[in-house]
Amino acid sequence: MSSQTIRTPVSQIIHSKETVDDEEPKKKSREDWRKAKELEEARKAGTAPAAVDEEGRDINPHIPQYIANAPWYYGAQGPTLKHQRPQREEDKGELSKKLPKGLDTSRLVTKFRKGACENCGAMTHKRKDCLERPRKVLAKYANSLVVHDEHIVQDEAVNYDEKRDRWSSYDPANHREIIEEYEKVEEAKRQLKAEKLKNDPDAEISDDDGNEDKYVDEVDMPGTKVDSKQRITVRNLRIREDTAKYLRNLDPNSAYYDPKTRSMRDNPNPQVPAEESEFDGENFVRFTGDTTKHAAAQLFAWEAHGKGVDVHLLAEPTKLELLQKEYEKKKEQFKSSTKEHIVEKYGGEEHLQAPPKSLLLAQTEDYIEYSRSGKVIKGMEKPKARSIYEEDIYLSNHTAVWGSYWNGGRWGYKCCKSFIKNSYCVGIKEPELTADLMIKGLDKNNSLKGDNTTREVSEDSSKKSLEESLSSSTSSSSSSENEEELQKRVSTHKKTKKKFKKRERKRMKKLIKKENKRTEEQQKALNEKNKESLTVEEIMDDRKRPYNSMYDIKAPSEREIEEWQRKRTRAEDPMLQFIDK
Repeated sequence: MSSQTIRTPVSQIIHSKETVDDEEPKKKSREDWRKAKELEEARKAGTAPAAVDEEGRDINPHIPQYIANAPWYYGAQGPTLKHQRPQREEDKGELSKKLPKGLDTSRLVTKFRKGACENCGAMTHKRKDCLERPRKVLAKYANSLVVHDEHIVQDEAVNYDEKRDRWSSYDPANHREIIEEYEKVEEAKRQLKAEKLKNDPDAEISDDDGNEDKYVDEVDMPGTKVDSKQRITVRNLRIREDTAKYLRNLDPNSAYYDPKTRSMRDNPNPQVPAEESEFDGENFVRFTGDTTKHAAAQLFAWEAHGKGVDVHLLAEPTKLELLQKEYEKKKEQFKSSTKEHIVEKYGGEEHLQAPPKSLLLAQTEDYIEYSRSGKVIKGMEKPKARSIYEEDIYLSNHTAVWGSYWNGGRWGYKCCKSFIKNSYCVGIKEPELTADLMIKGLDKNNSLKGDNTTREVSEDSSKKSLEESLSSSTSSSSSSENEEELQKRVSTHKKTKKKFKKRERKRMKKLIKKENKRTEEQQKALNEKNKESLTVEEIMDDRKRPYNSMYDIKAPSEREIEEWQRKRTRAEDPMLQFIDK
């Protein structure tokens, strides 16, 4: 933004306000601001002529505002860039010109004048600006105590630099008077001290006047405490809340701790990884940041000085840095030119463009160090190879993928043991009921009836199959086998059949017994729970209620946990809202 704003000096505003009693300049209205903005945009676009300074030169409208605007003390009356151009010698002013300062003793004042300072009687300031001590009898009433006026520098007589020159009207010859006066005072002090020693030789002469640097010892630097009597410096380098360095490792063979300087250079726990350690020794701090750069620059300066180049790190740091950059650049150019020369002479450029060894040999030399827990301590862990298919994407609240569980010839989800694909996971921890477990869930009477009917059907079918097999066997082998052999085969078949039935009966009895026991335990646990709730409700009087009767300190049994899992409501189940409560 390069809008040309005219800044009126503060002194001119005050002067015009004192001389002419006009109204203060008003702020620009919104319409004026809009017009100025449009004019500025038009000048930038080239549709309006550029602003012209007092010398008739065009001002570039793209110049920034902080460059185009003149300072307030410059007194510019319009758009100008004169303050950015070199000043002429006659405009700079004469700093060597001596202007009068101090009191004007050329005029003798004997009585109080009208409009002067009521306190001291000077005409150059008012009472509120007077720097003298307030008098008991003002100069207005005591004409004999009127002071001289001061020399006032007129604004139109000097420019900005001359007005603010702190050495204006200073005479260097006056400095000699100050030195001579100081030497006289010192000589008088020495004579007084010599006379005192001559009159009383045993008198102790204090060093109050002789030793001027004695106050330096009494000043405490931050972090230090200096005892001027014993000349001992005690450093307080550690905050009291911080752990002391010697407590980092109590092994006497660990890093050396200097108690005098309170320093421990080496790492007290080198076996601890850098990411976990809190203190790695002071050498770690000494060789971090730009310290290595500074050491390399110092080494380069020494080597350059040894070869005849006059350069110093502290005296000419910029020159040294430029020389070092130029040296590194030429060194790289020399290396590349040498490489190109060797390739041109002997050939083999195609071998330099080969892929990296890790691709050629299918192996790398990356070092990876693991901790006992399997965490990577050093190096970067090798990324796992992933397939082209989507991985680790779980749908419908599952924490395992489909096919992670196998049971009874069917695939399912491992998290909920569900065999239904794309089903919602409800967090079932037990597998689904198999054919044998489904028999357990039936009622006792129904299970017995079902078992008898199935047993009868199986017996009839086995009898029929046996008779068919016997008849077929007798018809086919009537010519070759005897009746005795047939009878033996029938008897052995009956025996095996009886053994099989007995074994089946025992197995079914065990299953029924186990299921009955389980249902009885569930019912018993439910009854106990209901009984506890009833007893708590029956106890109405707190005075008769036993201590801790409301709490059961026993751990819940497996049956109780199972009952709670079966009856608890699952808020994450999307079908919960469709269940009739």
